[in-house]
Amino acid sequence: MTEKPGSASSGGSARAWRDALVAVVAAFAAMAAVACAGIAFAGVGDLPSGAFPHVAAAIVALAAGGTVEVSGGAGVLGGADASLAVLPLSVSLAGALTAGCLFLRPLHNRAVARPRELLGRAVPLVVLWLVALTGTALLARRSFGVATDDSAIGVIGELLDSAPTVGFRAAVPATLFFGLLWILGVLLIALLVSRRAPLPTGLVRFHTAVRPAAFATAVLLLVCVAIGVVIGLVVALTQGHAARTLAVILLGLPNLAWIALTLGFGGAWEGRAEGPFGLPMPQVLDGVLRDSDASPVDVAALAQQDPRAWWLVAVTAVLLLGTGVMAAVRSPAHVRPWQHALHLGAALGLATLMVCLLARVQARFALSLLGIGTVDGLGGEVVLDPVLWRTVGLAVLWGAVAGLLGALLARPLHRRGRVDDPVEPAAPSPPRG
Repeated sequence: MTEKPGSASSGGSARAWRDALVAVVAAFAAMAAVACAGIAFAGVGDLPSGAFPHVAAAIVALAAGGTVEVSGGAGVLGGADASLAVLPLSVSLAGALTAGCLFLRPLHNRAVARPRELLGRAVPLVVLWLVALTGTALLARRSFGVATDDSAIGVIGELLDSAPTVGFRAAVPATLFFGLLWILGVLLIALLVSRRAPLPTGLVRFHTAVRPAAFATAVLLLVCVAIGVVIGLVVALTQGHAARTLAVILLGLPNLAWIALTLGFGGAWEGRAEGPFGLPMPQVLDGVLRDSDASPVDVAALAQQDPRAWWLVAVTAVLLLGTGVMAAVRSPAHVRPWQHALHLGAALGLATLMVCLLARVQARFALSLLGIGTVDGLGGEVVLDPVLWRTVGLAVLWGAVAGLLGALLARPLHRRGRVDDPVEPAAPSPPRG
């Protein structure tokens, strides 16, 4: 049966725009809900002047790939040097899962699709996403006074009516540019990991090489987050500071869970933490960063603070082996073990590169007095960057090992979990004479 113009698969149809609107609204609602809950537990509700919705908008803008600029000053007393580059990946993950699932939903149950149809589904969603992100960025701006207690700058500030302030505002052009890259990446990953989403005819042959390994790697990342949620809830119930722990879960749990995964297979990060300020992170990691002498942060460094860090290696090994088995089970039986190793090594390497780019942290705030120097107690810095070559290289290596071992272990399971290539539509047979 031929499709009529304006049908569900038609790029410019009203139904395509309706589905895109539903996906965008649902994704932003999910991100806003997670962000609001996270900052409420973090105590942002105590900020003055109705700041809560502006902070929530800034978190959502950051999570959707945006850029938020931080500024500060103290009137005639001095100025502030501030910067913030950290992605609240819990909020990002909520939006990505919602947008990706709703984008794929109308495309299921077909093997192939015309490129024009996929573009017709993607373009309305991207356009509406940028519109929603623009409104969020315009809301994401506010300034606050900085508590100085009984410090010298506080006394002088009261005399001169020049209390120090710090503020933030979303950079709209940069937010739209990086937000565009973010939503395009989400849609591409959704097509890569979904077994039932259609592909253009020319790309069907890559199904075997890409989708099983991509799906298994995506599941690995989500399982790491799920384990982190369980651990976080146990910590919140048993060790106090429940509000702070829940704030970490709702704002930055994937940041920590995926960094832990990279450390588990031998990766390393480097950074430092100085001053009274910090970011929500486990005490053991904060301790390593504050004691760091420019040496990489790896499992051995964490184990010096807490020997239980060695469990990361054992848990990661089990998870990687399970990932290899899953990728092999979802692949056609004719794929050879060395091909599984190649596919999973590439998939885990690319996923680790993404984690390294998204989970890095750079946060700094320093308040100067009359241009002479910084004020003690009102400055701090937290930096955490990956050792890229080591972390990505080991991800490729261990992904290949997991793919090979998983293929060998999955041989008896292939008949029960076999996944065949999508069948291309057969050419019409010539009419009989």
